[in-house]
Amino acid sequence: MKVKEIQQFLQQENIDVAFITTPENVNYITGFNSDPHERLLGVAVFKEAAPFIICPQMEVPDAKRASGWEDVVGHLDTQNAMDILADAIRARVSDVKSIAIEKLHLNVARYEQLQERFVKASFPRLDDKLNYMRVIKSEDELVKLREAAKLADFAVQVGCDNIAEGKTELDVLNAIETAVKNKGYDMSFSTMVLTGKNSASPHGVPGHNKIQKGDFVLFDLGVLYEGYCSDITRTVSFGEPTDKQIEIYETVLKANESAIAAVKPTVKAKDIDKVARDIITNAGFGDYFPHRLGHGLGISVHEFPDISSVNEMALEENMVFTIEPGIYKGDVTGVRIEDDVVVTKDGVEVLTKFPKQLTILPVK
Repeated sequence: MKVKEIQQFLQQENIDVAFITTPENVNYITGFNSDPHERLLGVAVFKEAAPFIICPQMEVPDAKRASGWEDVVGHLDTQNAMDILADAIRARVSDVKSIAIEKLHLNVARYEQLQERFVKASFPRLDDKLNYMRVIKSEDELVKLREAAKLADFAVQVGCDNIAEGKTELDVLNAIETAVKNKGYDMSFSTMVLTGKNSASPHGVPGHNKIQKGDFVLFDLGVLYEGYCSDITRTVSFGEPTDKQIEIYETVLKANESAIAAVKPTVKAKDIDKVARDIITNAGFGDYFPHRLGHGLGISVHEFPDISSVNEMALEENMVFTIEPGIYKGDVTGVRIEDDVVVTKDGVEVLTKFPKQLTILPVK
């Protein structure tokens, strides 16, 4: 079905070949999930000819099994993979005038190598088409995203259960990842557990910082379920928080819940961002909210669309994205509250369910 949609696009745009190289998109189109490292991985789709996967020779059996495709072209480490790719394309289209590529992914060296082998060809952009294909989730995809969200809720609970005075961020992080592994799943990105003033770093690095009474502890994590990602952030208090910590938390919570309530079809992405940003700005913390409100979510943890102040895109049913306002005040604390949401026919479904009212954990 996905191949047919790309073929229709090629026919409409009069493009000979689409060459897809992002591992996530190769997986999305074919069902074959691979990290090729420095080796060439891709799928070539044609207006009429049969598509093929190109991958390292050692992965050919895996590619055939995962995709159900017989047409898989392998290359050895001792061979020039771009020559093999070019020969396979020419075997299907003798006079190639255009090759659509992922310009945000294909590196300069490989782009130049394609140009050398197809000197008469133009190279239109394929990224936007693939983004729009992935942005509207099928019912099967939504089922997987819901399960991934449940696992994220579980992981946050494990984190809360393992907080204790004197434990380090890495101690709690390891407990979370071990529990998820024991369930048979992997994290969808590098887990963050940040305590005290380290929580005021939006992309802080967990380390040997010890949890102390009165700290806010921020969890940002996700779990992978059958190729689909979750992404949740919760901030909890270890012991009684100060009035300033509570003020910051309640402001972020209001921004999160108000933005979620504004989600429905036809609303623009930038307007959702504005709802949250206005609340934080009006509370006097505008300078401490330095990032967009959210991002798309699916087979990648960060994907299209961008939920930001400059995105004019209208929301549509079955889009899935995060809503994650935050305030990061270095002399006090950092707070971020993030949920995964799906646009419904007339509103929104929140996939992540872990409680958002401030959790105050007893000191132990």
